[in-house]
Amino acid sequence: MGISRRKLLGFGTTGAAALLLGTGAASSAKPFTTSRRLGNPFSLGVASGDPTPEGVVLWTRLAPDPFAPDGLGGMPAAPATVEYQVALDDRFTTIVSSGSVLATRQLGHSVHPEIHGLEPDRVYYYRFRVGAEISPVGRTRTTPLPGVGTRELNFAFASCQAWHEGYFTAYEHMAAEDLDLVVHLGDYIYEDGVGRNLRGVAVEPQFYGETFDLARYRLQYSLYKSEAPLQAAHAQFPWIVTMDDHEVENNWAADTSELDIEVDQMPAVFRQRRAAAFQALYEHQPLRSTQMPRGSEMRMHRRIAYGDLAEFTMLDTRQYRDDQACGDGESDRCSDRFSTDRTLLGRPQRDWLLDGFATSSARWNIIGNQAPMGQCDYDTGPATDVSLDAWDGYVADRNTVLGRAADLGVNNLVVITGDRHTNYVSELRRDFSDLESPIVAHEFVGTSICSGGDGADMPDGGETLMAASPDIKFVNGQRGYVRVHVDQEAWRTDFRVMPFVQSPGAPISTRASFVVPHQKQRRDPESA
Repeated sequence: MGISRRKLLGFGTTGAAALLLGTGAASSAKPFTTSRRLGNPFSLGVASGDPTPEGVVLWTRLAPDPFAPDGLGGMPAAPATVEYQVALDDRFTTIVSSGSVLATRQLGHSVHPEIHGLEPDRVYYYRFRVGAEISPVGRTRTTPLPGVGTRELNFAFASCQAWHEGYFTAYEHMAAEDLDLVVHLGDYIYEDGVGRNLRGVAVEPQFYGETFDLARYRLQYSLYKSEAPLQAAHAQFPWIVTMDDHEVENNWAADTSELDIEVDQMPAVFRQRRAAAFQALYEHQPLRSTQMPRGSEMRMHRRIAYGDLAEFTMLDTRQYRDDQACGDGESDRCSDRFSTDRTLLGRPQRDWLLDGFATSSARWNIIGNQAPMGQCDYDTGPATDVSLDAWDGYVADRNTVLGRAADLGVNNLVVITGDRHTNYVSELRRDFSDLESPIVAHEFVGTSICSGGDGADMPDGGETLMAASPDIKFVNGQRGYVRVHVDQEAWRTDFRVMPFVQSPGAPISTRASFVVPHQKQRRDPESA
């Protein structure tokens, strides 16, 4: 099909139909104009995510004044029409998709156009326009067709980026990698106030207090997403994102707040906080309309396939869990952590996960997980010192998941995990109480982008952890991300780390690499 002269010259007039709130519902054909005096509306960058063989979701949020104290980004109350283009080249000489979406105050003037009709396993470029302002150019990629022979996959995974504890330098290095996609495993923001921070910089007063309401959650995302390295990584690759606890509050569990007295006494009040947090999460990530929150509920668990090579199963280990056992306190005498009545995933999500084990034909099955699935014991004696917030606090769920995977002979099961601000390599047994129990999967736990400050090669307690936990084969406490190369014959994990994050400009290197060969009978990953 020929390319029109209007398309060759750039953006044209708004098409016949806009998309209500950027979610796909038809709206008025008449474009909504925006004042030319607003300034740069694309201060928070652009992004893409959740790729399929024939499309991807795009994202931007209009915020000419991203730190405006009301959290509205400096936008007027009126809606604004946002045009988009998708092209085969970064000069937009061959445009393959274009249209418009409606940005409204109800969703913080964010838009999430879902693009269809693209070719599988191909790089595309995209951009937005509002009035005379054109966004930076983003780059994205579709996935191969399901079941089609796929030679390789290169991706990175990351988590835990507390703005007040360091710089986002890791994303500068990530953006320079040759990747097909990025997986973010949670703690994209932290709810804490950032008036005092390890960067040693002054911030505006609106960032001092802890985050509770929608305006403040919007501000927190604006602060984080204003970081140039993060914007660069989003613009370079499609992302698959989920959440952990700090997108809402530390260690929350379903309707239960951790400690905040303002909300802990009233679950309904905490649900209001959660609803605000979920809305801000949706407003600031490249998520599909199926992830749009309904009040305090938001479906984040989903699957994304990559040809016949890999299938990502993204979990939500916060929204459906029982409260942490024994008050999230001492674990040694906590028999409740073994209770079969307690769940981390919730029964519907757990059944969905197990059903996926039964139907997957992927060469590599990847679980995107928040807190470590493997046993992490810090007591070298007969007692057990584990975190009750992770899978160690929900042993029955873990045994059910790993037992079912073992029974079905799931191909090459690998768990990728965040949360701990530490790099681990761990073997996952069907039953951690029996050292003769078979190895079902391997887990790679990634360190933080910057949470925890500069870090160290061997973190506090790391040697004790390895001595008390025989299934943990490697521990490192530096900051960075994890790079993965997968092909039909092997999985390779590279732990990419930096010497510091409390100042900008840190170099990056590969601290260690581990290889898991493809095989039905699993064995230890090999240090490369």
